Amino acid sequence: MTSYKELGLVNTREMFAKAVAGGYAIPAFNFNTLEQMQAIVQAAVETKSPVIMQVSKGARNYANGTILRYMAQGAVEYAKELGCENPQIVLHLDHGDTFELCKDCIDNGFSSVMIDGSSLPYEENIALTKKVVEYAHQFDVTVEAELGVLAGVEDEVASEVSHYTKPEEVVDFSTRSGCDSLAISIGTSHGAYKFTPEQCTRDPKTGKLVPPPLAFDILHEIEKRLPGFPIVLHGSSSVPQDEVDTINAHGGKLPDAVGIPEEQLREASKSAVCKINIDSDSRLAMTAAIRKHFDEKPGDFDPRQYLKPARENMKKMYIHKIVEVLGSNDKL
Repeated sequence: MTSYKELGLVNTREMFAKAVAGGYAIPAFNFNTLEQMQAIVQAAVETKSPVIMQVSKGARNYANGTILRYMAQGAVEYAKELGCENPQIVLHLDHGDTFELCKDCIDNGFSSVMIDGSSLPYEENIALTKKVVEYAHQFDVTVEAELGVLAGVEDEVASEVSHYTKPEEVVDFSTRSGCDSLAISIGTSHGAYKFTPEQCTRDPKTGKLVPPPLAFDILHEIEKRLPGFPIVLHGSSSVPQDEVDTINAHGGKLPDAVGIPEEQLREASKSAVCKINIDSDSRLAMTAAIRKHFDEKPGDFDPRQYLKPARENMKKMYIHKIVEVLGSNDKL
């Protein structure tokens, strides 16, 4: 058993309370590689922002759980080395699908876990979430649950259609399950293709897809029923068109990739939404920089030559999200 406190990590309880009261959201950036982790820490330190480093089940299998534990500890020490005396870093499991997976993460240094029972019948979702909560709280680990289903694909998580969260269920669900935060479905979606062209309109000037708006009426109704309770948005990458254009200009093929407009995420950040998940934007920033480098310098073969600009591009994106979208800068 490795406690996250031994690694210098924190759970989400205090940072979420501050975020809800302060009208901003904590960035939850998914990572798979050393370069992503470095960029996340650099951006958080430079902006003086708390941050959630999260890994999916697939990412954990890819990186190895033991290595991840030491990477998280290294992230804390790296932040201190960069000049942050008291970094606020969470290691979070994204979309845990079983009690056993959540338990293993808790036992190996995670400070926060998500149990996603959203595809289960309502009562089964409550029972599974409660089981994880009862185990996690013994070790002061916080638990995120999900009510409602997001469309799209992210690692093993996939659904063709979304089912909006029912506001009339949130009080009963959060009370009976004991969860610390609740991921809801109001129109965000996983992946780089969050909406089909048929769901969007096209800007007549640019020809770019314009996605449908988020269901803020549902969010505000949930806020009324659960005042001050931490709300989470998954699938909240904005799929920056400049990165998509760079990828396509240098041999990629991402037609009609579309995400959530940043102005909508900015509005959500000022509500009870205190955690916003961003994964695809990091992948796009990394891929765009690498494709551009390979195209312009085909003789390079040292991974450091193309991973360094990839890291810089991700860092630039993370800083933009923290400062211009989520408002979590200068909160340490």
